[in-house]
Amino acid sequence: MKKSDVLFVKCSASLWAGMMALILCGCSAGIRSPAPAFKVLVVASSDRDHEAMIAKAQPFLETLAAENHFSLDFTKDASQINEANLAKYQVFAQLQLAPFNMSGSQQEALQKFIAEGHGWIGIHAAGLTGKQFLAPGTSYWQWFQDLMGDIVYSPHPAIQNGSVVLEDRRHPVTRNLPGSFEIRDEWYEFDKSPRPHVHVLARADESTYQPKKPMGDHPMIWTNETYRRALYIGVGHDPTICSDPQFAILMRDAILWAGVPAGAGR
Repeated sequence: MKKSDVLFVKCSASLWAGMMALILCGCSAGIRSPAPAFKVLVVASSDRDHEAMIAKAQPFLETLAAENHFSLDFTKDASQINEANLAKYQVFAQLQLAPFNMSGSQQEALQKFIAEGHGWIGIHAAGLTGKQFLAPGTSYWQWFQDLMGDIVYSPHPAIQNGSVVLEDRRHPVTRNLPGSFEIRDEWYEFDKSPRPHVHVLARADESTYQPKKPMGDHPMIWTNETYRRALYIGVGHDPTICSDPQFAILMRDAILWAGVPAGAGR
C-alpha cells in the first residue's frame, strides 16, 4: 500500500471516530431522566422538642426520594396545608406536627385530602390526640382522633431502647423488615389500643423496656383501612432513628405504598 493510501485510511478512521463521538454525545444529551413517580409534601413541626430529629430527618428523607424515584418538598410552614397546594401532591407526611398545631382551615384541607384517597403518613407526634392540649374554647378535631383509631394520647415513659414486633409481614409497608427490631424511642402510650378500628402492622414489646403505664396490647404502626392510604408510625422521636437501617426500610416502603395510584392494587 502506498504511503498516501495509508495516510488516507488513517485520516478516514479518525474522521469516522470523531463523527461517532459527536453522534453518541448528541444522543446522550437528548436522554432525560424520567419524571418522578409521585410527589410528597413533608410538613414538619416547629416544636423545639422535636427539632433535633427533624434536622436529621430532612436529609434522610431527601436521600430516600433521590434513591427511590419520587420528589419531595420539605417545610415547617403549616400554611402549605391548603387545598390548592395539596392538589400538587400524592402523599402528605405529617412529621411530628401535632393536629392541634394546625388551623381549622388546614385541618379541613388535610381531612379532604385523606378522604379523597391520597396518601397520609403520620409520624410520632402527629399522633398527639386529645383535648388536653387545647386552649379553652378551641374546637376539637374529632375526625383526626377517629383516623387514629379513636384513641387519646397519654404520657410516655423516658426515652429508652425497646423492641418493635411485626404482626403483618405481608403488608407492603412491613414485608421487608425483620420479625422484630430494636430502636431508641419515647414509646407513646394511649388510653386504649386502637386495634378494634385499625389494621395493626407492628406493636411495641413492653417487656423490652419500662412503660409508664403499660397498655398490654400496644400497637405502634398501623393503617386505617377506612381510607385508601392512611398510615401511622408511632416511633420516631430520637434523632438516631434517622440512621437506623430498619427505619430507613420502613419509611421507604411506607412512602412508596402511600404513593401508589388509585386502582393500582394494594
